[in-house]
Amino acid sequence: MSPVAQQFTEQNDTLNEASVRTDLIPIFIMGKKYDVPSTLTIQKAFEYAGYQLIRGCGCRGGICGACATVYRLPGSAKISVGLACQTVVQPNMYLTMIPFFPANRAVYNLDELEPDAQTILKYYPELAKCMGCNTCTKSCPMEIPVMEYISAALRGDIEQAAEISMSCVMCGICAARCPAELGQYNIGIMCRRITGKHIKPKAKHVGEMIERVNSGRYEEPLNKLVKSDIETLRKLYVERQMEPHTAPEEWTPDKKDYL
Repeated sequence: MSPVAQQFTEQNDTLNEASVRTDLIPIFIMGKKYDVPSTLTIQKAFEYAGYQLIRGCGCRGGICGACATVYRLPGSAKISVGLACQTVVQPNMYLTMIPFFPANRAVYNLDELEPDAQTILKYYPELAKCMGCNTCTKSCPMEIPVMEYISAALRGDIEQAAEISMSCVMCGICAARCPAELGQYNIGIMCRRITGKHIKPKAKHVGEMIERVNSGRYEEPLNKLVKSDIETLRKLYVERQMEPHTAPEEWTPDKKDYL
């Protein structure tokens, strides 16, 4: 080996030694082993392992519920759940993501619904099959007492069901684990819709805003934005007045052209 080639080989070996990571842990994605950094969330571990997430990535902030994940840890008989964007990997965890789980989804005209148990049972008769096992609550990555809002819906307390289920991200893990085959998250959103439409008082500011939209007040500024070039839009975005973190509820920007 020539001196130049030997020097190149020694430099390459040195670089390889320096690039070896010591923070990698083994995980199993759909049964296949990958070594990933221990600080990654499950979602980022998927991408580190080479997966391109088309479904199951959503907001990446624990809001949309698109990255529902089930996993099992070594020596544990329990199936654990979490959102892939929020849950950090652990050594030797076996996991898979469930971007969507099929559940009964009723079609209804909200204007025609009555806020009572009979309405819920009409569109979701499987609600009566609830066994009170609480598996849904144990499966919820948002720690919502799912069985409580299902019980509230069953006894006709629609408003309480809506209140309890308000933090639901519709990930569907509860439905995946339910032995009675309920679609809890769809029942929850039906209760929230009924509550907003028929139980809670009408929001005055919403009606006022609808009137403004219908009056054509925003057509000119919207058309102006649509016709703007990309640089103008960037400038408007950068120079926009942002709401302060400590702003009061009634805060409005100084420029009120778009209000």
